[in-house]
Amino acid sequence: MPAIKQFQVTFDCAVPERVARFWCEVLGYVMPPPSAEFATWEDYRRAQPPEKQGSWAACQDPSGAGPRLYFQRVPEGKAAKNRVHLDVRAGTGLVGQERLAALEAECARLLALGAVHVRTMVADEENESCIVMQDVEGNEFCLD
Repeated sequence: MPAIKQFQVTFDCAVPERVARFWCEVLGYVMPPPSAEFATWEDYRRAQPPEKQGSWAACQDPSGAGPRLYFQRVPEGKAAKNRVHLDVRAGTGLVGQERLAALEAECARLLALGAVHVRTMVADEENESCIVMQDVEGNEFCLD
């Protein structure tokens, strides 16, 4: 059986385009172009029935290396901690105070985008420090 090489991560949310744009900024991702039959995403939206308009959005790594992120509108709000979350690797290759400083700098950038700082976990002088955050709809993720 061949190994799967590509996958996407799907988020349930209230406002898919807002969450997709947030993650584009966090990860340097881009919104994919609309299908060939539509000149713009706005043209695509207008072609949809009202209940389908804005029901999903996606973003992708422009290099093609990272997974596609897909955001789908759901009627219910977030009720509990995520069972799956993204780890954003901001301190790769750094240790100790240099690592923590890199994480804190990235945390400040993400706060300006609308993220929420939940807690900073400093385990030891190894690579164990991380910052737990939430995206613009309260989905947890970690800076590590």
